[in-house]
Amino acid sequence: MDEAIYHTDDDRFHDECGVFGIFGHPEAANLAYLGLYSLQHRGQESAGIVSTDGAKLHYHKGMGLVADVFSGDTISRLPGQSAVGHVRYSTAGESHIKNAQPFVVEYSRGSVAVAHNGNLVNAAVLRAEFEAYGAIFQSSMDTEIIVHLIASCKDKSIVDRITSALKRVKGSYSLLFLTEDKMIAARDPHGVRPLSIARLKGAWVVASETCAFDLIEAEYVREVEPGEIVVIDKNGIASYKPFAEARYSPCVFEFIYFARPDSNIFGANVYEVRKNLGARLSQEHPVDADIVIPVPDSGVPASIGYSKASGIPFEKGIVRNHYVGRTFIEPKDSIRHFGVKIKLNPIKEVIKGKRVVVIDDSIVRGTTSRKIVKMIRAAGAKEVHMRISSPPTICPCYYGIDTPSREELIASRQSLDEINDYITSDTLGYLSSEGLYDAVRAAGGSFCDACFTGRYPIDIVKAQVLPQLALFK
Repeated sequence: MDEAIYHTDDDRFHDECGVFGIFGHPEAANLAYLGLYSLQHRGQESAGIVSTDGAKLHYHKGMGLVADVFSGDTISRLPGQSAVGHVRYSTAGESHIKNAQPFVVEYSRGSVAVAHNGNLVNAAVLRAEFEAYGAIFQSSMDTEIIVHLIASCKDKSIVDRITSALKRVKGSYSLLFLTEDKMIAARDPHGVRPLSIARLKGAWVVASETCAFDLIEAEYVREVEPGEIVVIDKNGIASYKPFAEARYSPCVFEFIYFARPDSNIFGANVYEVRKNLGARLSQEHPVDADIVIPVPDSGVPASIGYSKASGIPFEKGIVRNHYVGRTFIEPKDSIRHFGVKIKLNPIKEVIKGKRVVVIDDSIVRGTTSRKIVKMIRAAGAKEVHMRISSPPTICPCYYGIDTPSREELIASRQSLDEINDYITSDTLGYLSSEGLYDAVRAAGGSFCDACFTGRYPIDIVKAQVLPQLALFK
C-alpha cells in the first residue's frame, strides 16, 4: 500500500479542555505553566497562558503540548502576579491557532481573557444574531460568544457584564476570566464540568482538577459551586449566586475516563470510584479466567477493582506507548492493526495460554476494541473476555466531550451479542446503570448520564436564527 499518515484520535472519547488560574503570586506564569502540565490529559491540541502586571494583559499561545508551547524565555515574557492558562482539545471549533485559548480581547472598558472548559449548546444561535448586526468573529470557538456578550453589555462592573453574558448562554461551562486587576471563576448552574479552588500561601488558585494543586503544593479549599461566580482581587475573594437554581448534573464520564485518577472531583476521589466500578463489574459479569488485564491507562483502576473482587490475578498484559504524536506515517508494506499497535503492545509471556479478562472504560465505534481483542488472541490467549466499566454508550455528548454521532456509536444500533460478535471476544459485559450509580455513590446521586440514557439535562438548541433579534435590547 502507499505510505499513509494516521491520526491517533481514532476511536476514543476525547478529552475536552482544562483551565488553571492563579492570583497574587510573584511566579504566576510559571505556576500556571506547571498547572497546565498537570492538566495535559484534558487537552493536547493547544496551550496558552495570559498574565497581568496590573496594567496590561500579556499572553502566549501555541499548538501542541505544554512542553512544546512554552520555554523559559516565553514564560519570562509573561510578567505579573496573576495568570490564567488553558489546554485544549477542540469540541467546538476547528483545530487552528486562532482557536487556541485563553481568548484575549481589548474593548471599550479594557481587556479580558477567557479560558473555557465545556460547550455552549446555543452558540450557533447567538453567533447568528451577532453576525446579523454586523459583528465580526475572529475564531470558530463558542467561547468567543461570551466575549461578544460581555462587550455588548451596558452594565458598568465586569462582574455584572459576565453575569449578564452567562444568563444568555446555555450549556456547560467552567470558566476563568482575567482582567487587569481581577480573576473571576464561573461554573454553570448544572455543574457539568469540575472546577475547584485552592490556596497557595497568600495566593488563590483555581483549576479544573485537584491534581494541579498537588504539583504546586496548593491547599484545596472547595469546589466552585454550580451557578456560582467567584471574584478574586486585591480585597480577597467574593462569591455571587446570580442564576436560577438548576438540577445538579455533573458529568459521570469524568469519573469513568476523563479526570486523572489522583484528582478529587464532585466530592470523591477518581481512583477509588474507578476501583468501585471494576468491583461492581466483577459482580455483574463474573467469568472463569486466569488473569485480568487493563487497556492502559484508563482501564487500570477498574481492573484492580475487578481483580480484587473476583480473586483473579491482575497483570499488566498490554503496554502503552506514551510518546505517540497526533500523526504518524505507516510504511508502504501494510502492517495489520497498525494504528492500534503503534500505541498498544501485548506482553506475550503474560498472555500466552491464558484465559484473559480485558477491562476497558468504554466502547465507542468498536473498531479499536476489535483490534485489541485480535491482538491479544495473536499473542496466544486461550480466551478473551471483554468487560466494560460503564454502560453502553448510545448517545453523543453536547456538553464538552468530542463524541461521534449517534449513528457511529455501535451500542446505539447493535445488540450486546452483535457487538460481541463484531469485536470477536468470547464474552462481553457492560456495567449496568444501577452498578454505575452504586459505584459513584460517594459523589452523590445526581449526574449527567446522557451518553448512556439520552436524557439531556440541558436542552439542545438548534442552529437557526431566531425570528426576532433581541440581542441589544
